[in-house]
Amino acid sequence: MKNDMHDGEVLVRRRGRAGVLTLNRPQAMNALTAEMVTTLTRALEQWRDDPEVDLVIIRGAGDRGLCAGGDIAALYRHARDNPAVNDAFFREEYALNRLIAEYPKPYVAFMDGIVLGGGVGVSAHGSHRIVTGDTRIGMPEVAIGFVPDVGGSWLLAQAPDHLGTHLALTGMHVGAGAALEAGLADWYVEKEYLDQLCEDLCRTGDASTIAAYATTPPTGLAEREQVGQVYDAPDVEEILRRLDATDADWARDAAVRIRRASPLAVRVAFEAQRRIRENLYTLPEALGQELRVAETLPRQPDFVEGVRAQIIDKDRNPRWQPATLAEVSDAAVAHVFQE
Repeated sequence: MKNDMHDGEVLVRRRGRAGVLTLNRPQAMNALTAEMVTTLTRALEQWRDDPEVDLVIIRGAGDRGLCAGGDIAALYRHARDNPAVNDAFFREEYALNRLIAEYPKPYVAFMDGIVLGGGVGVSAHGSHRIVTGDTRIGMPEVAIGFVPDVGGSWLLAQAPDHLGTHLALTGMHVGAGAALEAGLADWYVEKEYLDQLCEDLCRTGDASTIAAYATTPPTGLAEREQVGQVYDAPDVEEILRRLDATDADWARDAAVRIRRASPLAVRVAFEAQRRIRENLYTLPEALGQELRVAETLPRQPDFVEGVRAQIIDKDRNPRWQPATLAEVSDAAVAHVFQE
């Protein structure tokens, strides 16, 4: 296999004993396109059985982060004009997420800087997940009328103390300490040592090298115990009642975020978390659920409206349909799950 497979939106290199994947759209915070997903999949499939590749590293070009998620502008255009294109993208993207989770070789993700949405999908399913002091990780989809996907619903459902539900419903970004607490990462390494770590991994092909670079992470969420109590609730309305009754800045911020998001998306995100936890879904089962949702939810008015308000026009004033949680029927939620 050639050392240089692709020099466009993904740089694919074999360096020493490692295969190195660099997401290369720094001007767009390395947002994922369909072509990038295809390139990543092909590289991983080729390296899986290559005896000269002992491990895989994924990182982002530029200084802003690993990946800000999927190419939302493209998904917006397709949602308006040809939703079937988005369906194909989601199928291939989720297949990539499963490939990463089941990869037989160490998969080392440098989760430095911004790691959102699809960026979580190409990193947090890996076997060795590294965060830094600059890490800001999140699944902010409810703000655009969508829900955590790319296997993110499953990852969040595994988090202790309902931290995952908190992140899913608020869309908030958290730092390294909280990411480690939530089970979204494994190691904390100071940013200044990432390049040297990469060199050592390439030279040795030995993922245990990471331990020599790991240091004590920042503290996590001080409100973790309260989060567990507030979000252990039967529905979103009860969560909001408990947040309103909690005299703390974090609770006020969470309530504002939930009420500002798409009511339909918030209800669907909560239901997705509940189903995964109660039915003990495996990752493939959760990805199947996500695909059904992804084939339905972007066809509802809120996705196009949410992207318009947050990304296209940037007026930050989406007009949700329905406008309130109380107006979202159980039947509407069931429809999104294709029931």
